[in-house]
Amino acid sequence: MTGASGVVVIDNGGGLLKAGFGGDKDPIAVVPNCMAKPPGGNTKKWLVADQLQADDVDVTGMTLKRPIDRGYLINTDVQREVWERVVRNLLQVDPSNSSLLLVEPMFNPPALQHAADELVFEEFGFNSLCVADAPSLVHLYEASHQPTHFRAQCSLVVDCGFSFTHASPVLQNFTLNYGVRRMDLGGKALTNYLKELVSYRSLNVMDETLLIDDAKEKLCFVSLDVAGDLRLARLSFKDNPFRCSYILPDGITNKKGFVKDMDEALRYCSLPLDQESDRKDHSLETNKFEDRKKPELSQNEFVLTNERFLVPEMLYHPIDLGINQAGLAECIVRAVQACHPYLQPVLFESIILTGGSTLFPRFTERLEMELRPLVPDDYQVKIIRQENPILGAWRGGSILASSPGFESMCVTKSEYEEMGSARCRRRFFR
Repeated sequence: MTGASGVVVIDNGGGLLKAGFGGDKDPIAVVPNCMAKPPGGNTKKWLVADQLQADDVDVTGMTLKRPIDRGYLINTDVQREVWERVVRNLLQVDPSNSSLLLVEPMFNPPALQHAADELVFEEFGFNSLCVADAPSLVHLYEASHQPTHFRAQCSLVVDCGFSFTHASPVLQNFTLNYGVRRMDLGGKALTNYLKELVSYRSLNVMDETLLIDDAKEKLCFVSLDVAGDLRLARLSFKDNPFRCSYILPDGITNKKGFVKDMDEALRYCSLPLDQESDRKDHSLETNKFEDRKKPELSQNEFVLTNERFLVPEMLYHPIDLGINQAGLAECIVRAVQACHPYLQPVLFESIILTGGSTLFPRFTERLEMELRPLVPDDYQVKIIRQENPILGAWRGGSILASSPGFESMCVTKSEYEEMGSARCRRRFFR
């Protein structure tokens, strides 16, 4: 099955790979961009991409191989296996008769660009290639669906992805590279931090990357009052609104991890935000020894309390954890200030959130709270989170791939063979 445009669109993310055809609304495949091997000797075969999502696969203790590290493609052998599975089995397309639109990270080094071009043209034999960056595609999608919000044709795209976070000014579908600011924090760093917290306080889960990643996505949220929530988190288990349990797979009955009681996990949503006096009164109860007692836990579950909001707090105040980087709000302000003064008020009014890490509940509200004191009083701050932040860049690529002038943006295989990778890349304004 092929799309109407005959263009394969791949958003090659560090955590998830999104693949489909240009002109379609949604991708056909949204799969882990990795290979994994179950524990138990050399007889076990490696599972690739969508095979990890099967209901009968136990992901406990799996060894992972990722083609992307710190946002960049560094292992083409693993990437070849993942693309082979996606292109041949899931998309069922012949690359020699198709063009490829590939979403690449910002500031990709030339050596890695050359390795990607070899993979596209020499390994898979695609007919032509077009490379685009995520911020311009996210802007393209939002501007085409909400034209009244982007009349100035510029926006600030904040991409909180798996490997990093970028604040990128975009003007008329071109990313202003001189204004891009980067934080070396993303979903992977948050998962690793949660692994460390759970391993120190409860069970050793340092090898359970996929399970902890699932627990993070289902249970973590952004706090609007960290000091007050920390006091609430010290309460006994009956009065603690953040306490919840995550059940690990047992390999027999349950092959996947799951939240023990989702209603219990969502109790924090009913807390009023102006309950400061009650919080102070409740915190006094933590001095009692009986309130410190914890219920009996089974061997295959762990409890989360303040970890649920301390993990996403990394994005806003990384210095509190010893990471010498600016927080997300400061990163956005620096990106805007690097642009022309005429653009700055428009950029603050057109902030687009994309990437999987923006899916934490209350993410947008907390960012606006952090950002407002740093922005001049006569500027408005307007933040738009995409309908589906994980698919934002892919959907923009789908629109671009189905546009009339797409073929003129591509480099053909014959041009690549004649001129080489470096000269062909100049067409993509890198």
